[in-house]
Order: sequence, then structure tokens, then C-alpha cells
Amino acid sequence: MFKFFFPYLKIFFYISNLILIILYLFPGSILGWLLYDNVGLQPQITSDFIVSSNHVYAFIALSILGCISYEKKELTFIFTYLFSISIFLELLHIIIPNRGFEFSDLFGNILGVVLVYFFFQLHKYINNLKNENKEIK
Repeated sequence: MFKFFFPYLKIFFYISNLILIILYLFPGSILGWLLYDNVGLQPQITSDFIVSSNHVYAFIALSILGCISYEKKELTFIFTYLFSISIFLELLHIIIPNRGFEFSDLFGNILGVVLVYFFFQLHKYINNLKNENKEIK
């Protein structure tokens, strides 16, 4: 039954990517404009601690969606793409008006992708151990 939703998950992943890119490239804050009628004000989900929490949440959500949308053989490409886009989008803030490059945002992006990657690797390792134990018995 889960395989029935695969094509829809991929479409949702693509749409989420597009929305994230639009939010990143807009000169100002679209969410601030929609919520506060002020493009200069960025909504904050939780307070920042060393890295930008909004960026961590966004890239965790996108990475999880990428993980469940693709087969295992494609995940290396997906994680490479997510890691690359997390850096590239933040670097674009150097040239976008009314936006600014910040290391806390960059590290928040990277942390979101890396957390999901390590969780996925841990999950894969545990499943391999379970499979090996079943084969031994």
C-alpha cells in the first residue's frame, strides 16, 4: 500500500523543494509579509541556539520527505542534492537584496540534512544487524 503513495510523495517533495527555493530567493520574507504584513520581519518557530532553528526544521522536513520518497539506491543522490542546495541557497543571500548571508543559517541548513542522514544510516545499520541475526538462526 505504501508503494501506491510513492509517486505522490515525489511530487510533494518536488513542490516542497520549489516552495523552499522561492522562500529563499525572495528579497525579504514572504512569511513575514503574509503573517505580519512586514517583509522585513521573519517569523521564528523557536529561539535560535548557535544555529538557526527555522533552517534546521525546514531542512529536516525536506530531508525526511526526500528519504521516504525515493528508493534506497537513489538516496545517496538525494542527500548529495540536499546538502548541496543547503549551501548554495544560503550563499545566494550574498547577492539577493534585503537578504544576508549568515553562518548560523548555513550551519542550520547543513545540520538539518546531516541529522536526517545520520538517523537514516543508523536505521539502515540496525536493520542490517536484524537481518544478519535472522540469517544466523
